[in-house]
This record gives sequence, structure tokens and C-alpha cells, in this order.
Amino acid sequence: MKKLKINSNSILLLITIALFVAMYIAGCIVYADKGFTRLQTFLNILINNAGLICIAAGTTCVMLTGGIDISVGSVVAMDCMILAVGIEEWGWKSQTLILLVLVIGIVFGVVQGYCIAYLGIQPFIVTMAGLFFARGMTAVICTDQVSIVSDEFFVKLANFKINMPFGAYENKKGILQVPYVRITVILALIVVVLIFLMLKYTRFGRSIYAVGGNSQSAELMGLDVRKTKMKTYVLASFLASIGGICYCLNTMCGTTTQGTGLEMDAISSAVIGGTLLTGGVGNVFGTLIGVLINGTISTLVKSHGKLVSSWANIVTAILLCFFIVLQAVLAKIKESKKA
Repeated sequence: MKKLKINSNSILLLITIALFVAMYIAGCIVYADKGFTRLQTFLNILINNAGLICIAAGTTCVMLTGGIDISVGSVVAMDCMILAVGIEEWGWKSQTLILLVLVIGIVFGVVQGYCIAYLGIQPFIVTMAGLFFARGMTAVICTDQVSIVSDEFFVKLANFKINMPFGAYENKKGILQVPYVRITVILALIVVVLIFLMLKYTRFGRSIYAVGGNSQSAELMGLDVRKTKMKTYVLASFLASIGGICYCLNTMCGTTTQGTGLEMDAISSAVIGGTLLTGGVGNVFGTLIGVLINGTISTLVKSHGKLVSSWANIVTAILLCFFIVLQAVLAKIKESKKA
């Protein structure tokens, strides 16, 4: 019988899961009177962060190669503005615009990936240029807030509810409330499952880990490091566009300020979920838990009622520092065992 092997990756994931469970249980105990124990509260965290889950999944893949992508928040803003203006002012069908947004995401990824992988430019510089470009293009398309109300298909898609078969309760007025999720949550969870399977069972997924672990060794093994990096940035931008569609379905509008700081939320979720900043170690399931932790922190702050929203950022910063230090400690322990 084989012994269960516990490595640093497993330890980080277990700590992340334990932290989320502890935080949520604490919220259920402290804020039970404010509905924290209801299923809908947890489902609302998923609904509000569906777009971020997709974006963070792509960010995780990039970080696994040892890279970084800080353009995703601006890409989301550009996507939302294209959808909103395209529907309300250009008169395009939402289905056509959704396809356009996905294509733009792929093209965006190809350009950034080529500059990083084949021209050897630092990922931070390239994606910062992408950040400014996408944010600028958002303002070029329109500087006003544009709400989506005229496209019947898009409105129905945004309002579509999938009711849960359990967890129903009566509100204070005696009306039965049935817990539900939006279509965006289903899409986000499908993305997580597909990325998990891709990373674990496909050649491309194994190549991502190999490149992040040691790109020189990966090249000696016969892997095309540059092609792997480029494909990873294309995937990340494509997932950012999917996240942008989910984000737009939640907000039903386009503004120049949308998605501000979303790239940092994605990076922090990945790090809290156990992805190393240096690459080679991480798990998209851990990133999902990281997103839920950030969402739970925001929900706890709102449930308190007397704390300003910036406290959520403060707590996230503390957790981020904790996990970065923990990663460094585990790396030192691993090195000492090899010596």
C-alpha cells in the first residue's frame, strides 16, 4: 500500500482550504442573525465573483510559467464597454458581440504572448502596456456609463436563475426564498474544471509546470518553452474575456472604471490559493478557494455594517503577506532537505 505523499503544494492547498472553512464558520457563528448561515449567502459570493474566478484561472496558468499578467482588469473593462456600446449604440446582436469579445481576447493574448515569449520582453512591461492600451481603448469607445437594457437575449441571460433543490427559507414577510445561482457561476465552475483537467492530464499542462519549474531544464527535455509561454498568455487573455462577459452579465453596463484592481484580486487569489510567484507550483482549485476567501472577507466586512470597505483590502493584504512568507519558508525547508 502506497503512502500518501504530502508536498509543499499539498500543504499550501490544505492551509488555504482550512482557512476558508474557519473564516466561513466564524462568519456563521458571529453573523447568524444577518443571514450568514443561509445557502444564498454563499451562492452570492460565487455570483459576485464569477468573472474573477475565470480571470484568476488564467492568471494562475501564467504564474505557473513564472510570468505575470496585469492587463486582465483593463481587458474586462474594454470587453464590458464593447458589449454595452455595441448593443445600445451600434445596434449589434449580443451573440455577435460575445464572439467579437472572445476573438479580441485571443488577439490580445497573441500580441502579448509573442512579445514576451519570442521577443524576450519582461512580462510585467508587456502586460503593463496592455493594461494602458485596453484602459485607453475603453475610454475611446465611450466615456459615459452605458447600461444594457435593449437586447432581449442578453437581459434574459443575465436574469436567468438556476434554483437549488434545497436551502429554501421564509423571509420576514413570510415569502418563500429559494436559493439560486446565475449562469455565470456555472460558466466559471466549468472553466475551473477544464483548466484543472488541462493542467493535470494534458501535455500542454505538464509543459506549463515544467517551464515554471525550470525553463532551461524544460528546454533540454525537448519542450518548446517559447511556444508554451505564448499559448499560456493567449489562454489567460481568452479567459479574461470570458470573465469580462461574466462581469458584464452581473453589472449590465459598461464604464471606464470597471475592473479596476481586478488583476490584483486575481493575483492575490492565486497566491492565497498556493500558486508560487516564481512558478512551477500551484493548483487552479486552490485559486478558486482563494477567490472564495477574498469574497468571504468582503461579505464579513459588509455583514459587520460599521467597517469601511477598505478593511477587506487590509485583511487580504495581511493574508497575502502570510502566504508569501509561508511559501518562502516551505521553499527553504525543501532546499535544506536536498542539501
